[in-house]
Amino acid sequence: MVEPKQASPGAEPRRPRTRISAALMEEEEGDLHSHWRRYFLEALAETSNVTAAAAIARAHPSRAYKARRVEPDFARKWQTALLEGYQNLELEVLHRLRFGEPKDGAVKFDNANALRLLGLHRETVARERAMRDNEDLSVVRAAIDAKLEQLRRQVIARRASEAGSQADG
Repeated sequence: MVEPKQASPGAEPRRPRTRISAALMEEEEGDLHSHWRRYFLEALAETSNVTAAAAIARAHPSRAYKARRVEPDFARKWQTALLEGYQNLELEVLHRLRFGEPKDGAVKFDNANALRLLGLHRETVARERAMRDNEDLSVVRAAIDAKLEQLRRQVIARRASEAGSQADG
């Protein structure tokens, strides 16, 4: 058995390469080979999830990350798709908070995690919106913070109301 080569002392460790299986590469040939980016970006805007978007586009996630690293135009479109995805999530949260959720619905929506996710990405969203609209970043950040605070209060009020009605019933 051949021993793997060792890095010289003081050398930085090599990052392991992601290998794309031959079967997956064959699936990506043909029309989809040249158009996976469009499918990926559309799915990324819908899901805000790179792995899910890559699966929908029938491309390996590492391929998408590599394209983002080496193609500035694709990286810009990636950020735009993510911004659109987070805007969609905001709208979904607002709709559910305003109109409620079906109790027996097949799809469960976790408002608390949606708000947490929006909070984690508010800096990115603020930066993208400021660049897009050429606005002052602090104004955009304050507007996002105010919207998140309003959503948080609505969730707390609704939970308190539901807890009160369950205690009365």
